[in-house]
Amino acid sequence: MSGDFGEGVGHPPVAPAVEAQRLPRRLRKIFALEDLEPEARRLLPRPIFGYVAGAAETNASLADNRRVFEEIQFLPRALVDVSERTLDTTVMGSSYSLPFGVAPMGVCALTGYRGDLALARGAAKAGIPMIISAASLIPLEEIAAVGCGVWYQAYLSGDLQETAAMMDRVWQAGISTFVITADSAVVPTRENNLRNGYRSPLRPDLNLLWDGITHPSWSIGTFLRTFVRHGTPHFENATPERGAPLLSRRAVRDFSGREFLSWQNVRFVRSSWKGRLVVKGLLRPDDVKLAREIGVDGIILSNHGGRQLDGAISPMRALPAAVEQAGTMAVMIDSGFRRGTDILKAIGLGAQMAFIGRPFNYASALAGAAGVDHAINLLRGQLRADLGMLGLRTLLEMRAEMLFTKNFQALGLGSYTEGDNPDHRSRRKSMGSGPV
Repeated sequence: MSGDFGEGVGHPPVAPAVEAQRLPRRLRKIFALEDLEPEARRLLPRPIFGYVAGAAETNASLADNRRVFEEIQFLPRALVDVSERTLDTTVMGSSYSLPFGVAPMGVCALTGYRGDLALARGAAKAGIPMIISAASLIPLEEIAAVGCGVWYQAYLSGDLQETAAMMDRVWQAGISTFVITADSAVVPTRENNLRNGYRSPLRPDLNLLWDGITHPSWSIGTFLRTFVRHGTPHFENATPERGAPLLSRRAVRDFSGREFLSWQNVRFVRSSWKGRLVVKGLLRPDDVKLAREIGVDGIILSNHGGRQLDGAISPMRALPAAVEQAGTMAVMIDSGFRRGTDILKAIGLGAQMAFIGRPFNYASALAGAAGVDHAINLLRGQLRADLGMLGLRTLLEMRAEMLFTKNFQALGLGSYTEGDNPDHRSRRKSMGSGPV
């Protein structure tokens, strides 16, 4: 029997039965990230679960984010000594133990008790990045204190003074990576929220009371425990000051009025921010090129997990063309990643890191920090086994030649036209048609 089963970085193999006994009961039948969602569905009230699991309109982008991985197969090498393989990687000059991180997710402290802290602790323990959401319910300073090396994700408005104050707050918290989300300026159509009864702000009513009664583990272990120990949760990180209470109508106003966001905001942040700057939510190659010209350090290709524009292309389909335009920028990716093989396919196409959201949210809700650790360990085990079966020793060896892509439908540089974005027009006028 292979010694790879259950093996993690720096840990000897553990027999499956022994390992299962060490886990909290809720995790003992979680053998892959896909197993987390059904368990979270049972734990969480329908509106809360629906908010996390759902996407926009018809779920077309949500579905394609998973379907795309079926179009790519592996071409493994045989008879290679892989006994000394490693999963270490370097992104934007920083070293990480694994090629994935925790994506930014709002209201994680509503699904799991102090969820953002559990995610930050798990990420720090594993040596991977965790991105703090602007829509989180725990102050970024507290999260940064327990999660060494966290990043911050901003929902910027057109107010440059507010942006400057937000950058100062993030820097003072010891966070050196600032992530601008580019695909959330407009509020999407979330029909699933209406069908499931999720509202922002939350409104105490008979439906909420019934959800609490029928989901006692969540209502006592997360909802009531939070209110008793910490008071009414607020949106803590959207603006320089404390935001609206979770149960307040102000919560809607705090996240609206952001349609003024433009590349001018990115230029302003780049001119002022002393750390690493990342733009998240790009899909078009010309946008990637513009980010490079502005001096952005990294991009995260994303369709927001299918939660924004329904029908937006899967980031995996945009990846090859984005890599061609990225130059020295770090190219990262999210949306739909669930397995080690998914991550390795993205790396083979040129990504340096993948970010994962919903499964880590579910893991935190089910078992706090232990759940996050377990989810990370599952992916670590898959990646280590997959890398070995591919006949590779390091992630640097995972290149396009290891992939069979005949059936892969990807965006080509000739299959799109630069649009009428004023920034694209001004760039073409000032730079002409010659090479950058």
